[in-house]
Amino acid sequence: MPIIVDIDVELARRKMSVGEFAAAVGISAANVAVLKNGRAKAVRFTTLDAICRVLECQPGDILRWVPEETGKLD
Repeated sequence: MPIIVDIDVELARRKMSVGEFAAAVGISAANVAVLKNGRAKAVRFTTLDAICRVLECQPGDILRWVPEETGKLD
C-alpha cells in the first residue's frame, strides 16, 4: 500500500511505549500494531485527531504517500 504510517518514528522521538500511546489515544495495542505494520485499511478522523493530539504533531508527520511500483519496464 502506498500510504506509510510512521507512528513508530514519532513514538521513538518521544520515548513513548506502544502501551502508553495506545492508552492515551484510546485504542488497543493491537490496533496500534495494525497501524504501525501497514495493515490498516482505514483510520477514523477521530482516531487521527487523538493520535495527533497525543503526539502533538500534524497528520503529515505520521502519514506519507509513496508511489507503488507498477512493475513496468521503461
